[in-house]
Amino acid sequence: MDIATRIEGALTKAVGSAEQAGCPPRLAAAMRASVFPKGARVRPRLCHAVASACGDDEPGATEAAGAALELLHCASLVHDDLPCFDDAALRRGRPSVHAAFGEPLAVLAGDALIVLAFQTMARASCSPRRLTRLIATVGGAVGVPHGIVAGQAWECEDEIDLSRYHRSKTGALFAAATVCGAAAAGVEEAEAWRALGEKIGEAYQVADDIRDAASDEEEAGKPVGKDAALGRPSAVIRYGIAGAISYLHDLVAEGIGAMPPCANAHELRALMEQEARRLVPKRLAQFAA
Repeated sequence: MDIATRIEGALTKAVGSAEQAGCPPRLAAAMRASVFPKGARVRPRLCHAVASACGDDEPGATEAAGAALELLHCASLVHDDLPCFDDAALRRGRPSVHAAFGEPLAVLAGDALIVLAFQTMARASCSPRRLTRLIATVGGAVGVPHGIVAGQAWECEDEIDLSRYHRSKTGALFAAATVCGAAAAGVEEAEAWRALGEKIGEAYQVADDIRDAASDEEEAGKPVGKDAALGRPSAVIRYGIAGAISYLHDLVAEGIGAMPPCANAHELRALMEQEARRLVPKRLAQFAA
């Protein structure tokens, strides 16, 4: 079974577990709309890719961890789109959850997806030791002091360290993806994979800054120009378009350079390089060469 099929299967099963009799129908519908139709699924793909590179001998652990990471990412998007943050009416080219279901259900759907992520891991078919490591890793990537909640909170501070902000808001789940991939495959020194995830995650946030500044709503699938309008920290504001693209590729190269030795390193390296090219808006392709 290919990775994409495994990821979608795990997410379908997880969301389906919440759609049982007794669940408020509109809440269940809001949760489904948060996860489907699918996005790029970058975080679970990264988790699966690292697990594959390390042997992937307990696929149930990999699938549960990948699904949990994507559920948490989707929850963060639901909350990020709310009027108190970005007030975004679109997500992935469709009405955002609060635009379609109202603010109360959007808040509750995001909260429910966070809980569902941990329920999904708790149901995983894997050894207790691996499960404990996965839950601890994912928990650290969500909360404080360095998880995505802390990353969002940096926007409320008077002074922001751009790199710290990027590492928490976006990089935390990417770092968890690489560590979880290794841990799911039974690697004892799974933390050695964190540097790859941190660099790729920071690169992904830089790419998001570039899309916000230089893409259009149709290509991005969401409103653009938010960083400048809301006075947010941005790699484009700091370095300019060309400088931000160069910084993105430097981060990917540093991440690849930090990869621990593994059997399928060439496949993982190719995936990272492919992602770097994909993240740059089409109209800026001349800078991405």
